[in-house]
Amino acid sequence: MENKVSFYNTLTRNVEKFIPNEDGKVAMYTCGPTVYHFAHIGNLRSYIMEDILEKTLRYVGYDVKRVMNITDVGHLSSDADTGEDKMLKGAKREHKTVMEIAKFYTDAFFSDCNKLNIKRPDVVEPATNCISEFIHMITVLLEKGYAYEAGGNIYFDTSKLKDYYVFSSQSEKELLVGVRDDVDEDENKKNKSDFVLWFTKSKFDDQELKWDSPWGTGYPGWHIECSCISMKHLGEYMDIHCGGVDNIFPHHTNEIAQSESYLGHKWCNYWFHVHHLNDKSGKMSKSKGDFLTVSLLEEKGYDPLVYRLFCLQSHYRKPLEFSYEVLDNMSAAYDKLVKKIASLDQNGSVDEESFKLYREKFEAALCDDLNSSMAITVLYDMLKADISDSTKYALAKSFDEVLSLDLTTAHAKKQENSGVDAEMEAYILEKIEERKAAKKAKDFTLADAIRNELLEKGIVLEDTREGVKWKMN
Repeated sequence: MENKVSFYNTLTRNVEKFIPNEDGKVAMYTCGPTVYHFAHIGNLRSYIMEDILEKTLRYVGYDVKRVMNITDVGHLSSDADTGEDKMLKGAKREHKTVMEIAKFYTDAFFSDCNKLNIKRPDVVEPATNCISEFIHMITVLLEKGYAYEAGGNIYFDTSKLKDYYVFSSQSEKELLVGVRDDVDEDENKKNKSDFVLWFTKSKFDDQELKWDSPWGTGYPGWHIECSCISMKHLGEYMDIHCGGVDNIFPHHTNEIAQSESYLGHKWCNYWFHVHHLNDKSGKMSKSKGDFLTVSLLEEKGYDPLVYRLFCLQSHYRKPLEFSYEVLDNMSAAYDKLVKKIASLDQNGSVDEESFKLYREKFEAALCDDLNSSMAITVLYDMLKADISDSTKYALAKSFDEVLSLDLTTAHAKKQENSGVDAEMEAYILEKIEERKAAKKAKDFTLADAIRNELLEKGIVLEDTREGVKWKMN
């Protein structure tokens, strides 16, 4: 099929035309969550943009198989294999077992994904399901001379590779700045950049989850998980590997090292990374204590899809700064957008020529390095265009296959939830306009009377910077 899609490949540091290994089919892998706590909205920015990539590929005609792991063992508090196990940390914090923690936060993660209209991957595999696969890969790496045993643990020997730092020309010291919570060096390592494939009980006696292995009772390192889980479900050749920019080093660097040493050939052609979400104090992270979750946004009255729209208005390769002020503006824009689409007359024929023209513009935006902001602009331009309402509605429905903003259903759902039908809403809006005119004429007695009239019907008005908002009491 025609290769329409282009995006930035971190491996080559260029925007490239996407050409899959098998025509029409895409093998795609996403680094999943470590399920020791709730996902914060910065984590979820990556999953939203990966979702847009997958849906874009499907939209232009590819058959996508997407796989994601669930890390329920092996991820330490430093990405450089030091510190406490994150799952154990979560279990201690909540006085539960590791598997209870894993189940609770896995369910919470997918609940958030549902609220954000993030499609569940075709395959979701917890790391604890694949111990035999991890042991097999480590055994092969030892046999090939790419791994060694020291202090009871098995390490990958990075000195065996001609180019370990495949993603960057930066020095090891510079790259380590991106490694969270880096602490004391592991004296068992031959080289500073070596990483753990298997921990034994000699290092972590309090580890709850342990398995028998040829090297003693223990558990896998974090990096081995994604390599094995992707190969189990996608085979030896993968098209796209996704993650946040903080996964580039050392996690994805280590994945490539062990996977290609094990396979003996190139493993993945395209690497797709999403940049951080920041607040005014810097990058969002769980280590700060309080952090923003989807549930917290809901408690503050925001529809989760407003946050999705907020993410789509920015390019995935740029840092995005979060503020409630911006989210307020986005909320008002979203309400106006879905209300406009709900007002379209769906009766009538679709102008196929206009439909084709705007669909091509929408595709072109997404295929140009996943320019979701431009895709949203195409949506707005289409709604302003001199074409029939039925054509506009059909296009909005089509675009929403990728945008997933509930463009054609959100307004009706909101009315249903509020218990307000279209006739009642029209009455409320008319009264809001009358009150606005009264205030402009400085007739505050009339303005107050209109407010009280609505209040008697259970409708509360709120004056905001974005205009008057209403809700059912």
